[in-house]
Amino acid sequence: MLTSVASQGFEYGVKHFICPKTDRAVSLISEVLALPESDIYFLIQLGSVYVNNQRLILVDQEITENSQVRVHTKPRRYTVDYDWKSLIVFENQDFLIANKPAGLPSHPSVDNKIENSLTQFSAAIKSQLHITHRLDTLTEGLIVYGKNSYFVNSFNKQLQEKLITKKYIALVESTVDLPTHLIHYMESSPRAPKKVSDVFHEKWDLCELKIEQQKKFSNHSWIKINLMTGRTHQIRSQLSFIQAVILGDEMYGSQMTWFNNKIALRAQFIEFNWLDRIHQFELSDEFQNMTLI
Repeated sequence: MLTSVASQGFEYGVKHFICPKTDRAVSLISEVLALPESDIYFLIQLGSVYVNNQRLILVDQEITENSQVRVHTKPRRYTVDYDWKSLIVFENQDFLIANKPAGLPSHPSVDNKIENSLTQFSAAIKSQLHITHRLDTLTEGLIVYGKNSYFVNSFNKQLQEKLITKKYIALVESTVDLPTHLIHYMESSPRAPKKVSDVFHEKWDLCELKIEQQKKFSNHSWIKINLMTGRTHQIRSQLSFIQAVILGDEMYGSQMTWFNNKIALRAQFIEFNWLDRIHQFELSDEFQNMTLI
């Protein structure tokens, strides 16, 4: 006997149903959704299947009758064909500094636990890493992963106390003199693009950054940014608000082309304290030497 499949999230390929009987996950979901067992097997491996709001881990797991099942039948996919060890900038017993590629999440997403930099770097060093902060999917550059809870807790505390320095470089669609200090307020919403205002709104999140340098070209500018607060899409939304959208950032209005699945934004420098020692890491800056048409 089959059961009805709810349509919530249908545009994203998300299917919900109540398990009509106790059976093996692959065969049962295949029967209910009328999809090949090979597809269900792959979705479970990718981390796209949930039972009672818990991600299903084992492909041969049994699902009991009346369990709530959620299947992301169209999970977002990302390229992970990189030499991950070559992207490690620094590693010791407590943390790892990596150069995250653009076009890839920093950590597992709700519909894909495999194709992200956290999982891939963990596999490369054969040790479980832990998230400490995030970079947007389309942003490349320095990211810090912890190897133990002591480091992660210390890093998070420094973030909260604004003791960590994070600098970015970007190419923006503006040739006017940009303000050196930007303060905006971001609406508290999971939706994107993010909405910001230069007028205070109660319960909106403070967004602050400084533009430390600007170099103008014929149709764009190179800038260096000191990020004071770390909101999701903060740099992207603040620069778009002042009509200096990042190259390639179509979500925020970019009219200039950039590389596929990338925007011209790089986390170039980070500084933090660990075991009473200041650690600094910096990537090269090719943005200033790029010739744009």
